[in-house]
Amino acid sequence: MNAFGLIQIGLILSSTTIISSPQCNHLPLQQRKVIENSLRLLDKMGKEFPQQCLREKMSFRFPTQVLQPRQKETVGVAIEEILQHIFYIFSKNLTLAAWDRTVLDQFQNALYLQIEQLEACVIEKHTQHCWSKDVSRLKLKKYFRKIDCFLKDKQHDLCSWEISRAEMRRCLQLIDKVTRKLKN
Repeated sequence: MNAFGLIQIGLILSSTTIISSPQCNHLPLQQRKVIENSLRLLDKMGKEFPQQCLREKMSFRFPTQVLQPRQKETVGVAIEEILQHIFYIFSKNLTLAAWDRTVLDQFQNALYLQIEQLEACVIEKHTQHCWSKDVSRLKLKKYFRKIDCFLKDKQHDLCSWEISRAEMRRCLQLIDKVTRKLKN
């Protein structure tokens, strides 16, 4: 099974989970360190944003409410799903992206390890307000579908990848901000 298939399975499995393990009490601090590393790799992967791509920039409008759920435990599920979507985006046709391949591989590996770490802290539990039925999950899917369609429409060209990289940086910064709040 390829990485795409594994991510799809992960998305399906994460749809009915919440974080509950006592061993995961330190997860927000661990997540912050890994997110900070991922942000460094994302920056190191490419150069500065190309000036010729500024006119193509667009707003994908990340649904920030998905990281502000009522229950603290569901934040981890949301983060896991976001990371799975990012992993999927960065597993696409990268031939026109002018990025350092070694750093790109490190970034993909870091994402994969983050997803695994979150999955290890998640157990399957059906609740009345199941994540799969949540409007937030649908908003996330719609958001990442826009990015995926944007890349396809632009035939995965350099500018579409740079715009997507900037957007993924924003996602990781939002996750970092939330995990800092969880620590407090």
